[in-house]
Amino acid sequence: MSVLVIVLMVIVIALIFDFTNGFHDTANAMATSVATGALKPKVAVLLSAVLNLVGAFLSTQVAKTVSSGILTEDSKGLPHITPVLIFAGLVGAVLWNLGTWWLGLPSSSTHALFGGLIGAAIIGSGVSAVDFSGVLSKIVLPAVLSPFIAGAVALIATYIAYRVTKLSEVHGAKRGFRHAQTVSASLVSLAHGTNDAQKTMGVVTLTLIVSGYQASNTGPQIWVILICGLSIALGTYTGGWRIMRTVGKNITDVESPQGFAAETSSAATLLISSNLGFPLSTTQITSGAVVGAGLGKRLASVHWNTVSKIALGWVVTLPAAALAGGGAAWLAGTGAIGLAAVVVVAVAGGGTFVLLARRHPVSHENVNDDSSTATGRPLADVSTGSSTSSDSSKG
Repeated sequence: MSVLVIVLMVIVIALIFDFTNGFHDTANAMATSVATGALKPKVAVLLSAVLNLVGAFLSTQVAKTVSSGILTEDSKGLPHITPVLIFAGLVGAVLWNLGTWWLGLPSSSTHALFGGLIGAAIIGSGVSAVDFSGVLSKIVLPAVLSPFIAGAVALIATYIAYRVTKLSEVHGAKRGFRHAQTVSASLVSLAHGTNDAQKTMGVVTLTLIVSGYQASNTGPQIWVILICGLSIALGTYTGGWRIMRTVGKNITDVESPQGFAAETSSAATLLISSNLGFPLSTTQITSGAVVGAGLGKRLASVHWNTVSKIALGWVVTLPAAALAGGGAAWLAGTGAIGLAAVVVVAVAGGGTFVLLARRHPVSHENVNDDSSTATGRPLADVSTGSSTSSDSSKG
């Protein structure tokens, strides 16, 4: 199979990942605004989609980290990975994103992506293909610290609003906070575009570099920025309603002052990390900020059962995606038939999750419901003791 065909396949699966990233992470920007009534669901996802696209053009530092910061290079300055391995890693990331979306689990698309690529690189090129010092300094440590930083900022901001200035008790104050949430939620969406959209750009750029279509140590081309920005924006507009329910309703009972505090701290953390080139998880930052906002009001308002399951998802995402990416890489490495088998598995697996989600959809009409009847026990409403429905990406 020609290199060009493989490159085109990688670009297609990368855009699919970008799309899943968009609807998977819409909740990060808009969940609290939708939960408090500051924005109507359909307006929220449209606003988020537009700002995700704008944010994609504001920075390329994270894209450069992805394309040259986690894999070792050979004597020619090329990463130890092939387009086939990148394709396999992306398949693992996409399947993990779809699975956690169906479960209503706000897992990290960032870690799914890096896990898939790392697993594929290890299987295809050996352990030495991964720059573990770069993974530790640019992915693991920032991932551990960022939720606590965003949570601490949100806690302090919420405490000030409720305990010091008593703004929440002033007539019309909560309405004012809801209006302010329009701005803060918009900043999160803009920041999400500057960080998460860059990751797919980095993967496409990495593919072009190792295939010889682009010089090493160069950033994404304008057409790559455009198609990746449009893909994540389209995914955002479809609305990841199920995960939005988890973040907005089941971590804590969010009120408008808390929502404003959580969104502001999330946006600040994301924008700073994007400028520094750290590919942080928007999911982890936002979830940490929502927990901090809950603690800032009163300790009992945080649903720790849900938080613990989300945290467990954070821990297992990278290794689970690595196993999926490694398995796909092993199968693809057997030849053209193996690569075709990976495509079949990807389509079948993704289609299964979509069909399961359609059985019990969560949409813009019921995203703020506390629970709904469904088979199984997906995460979104576990903390309330009831099962919750699967989600449809349709808005």
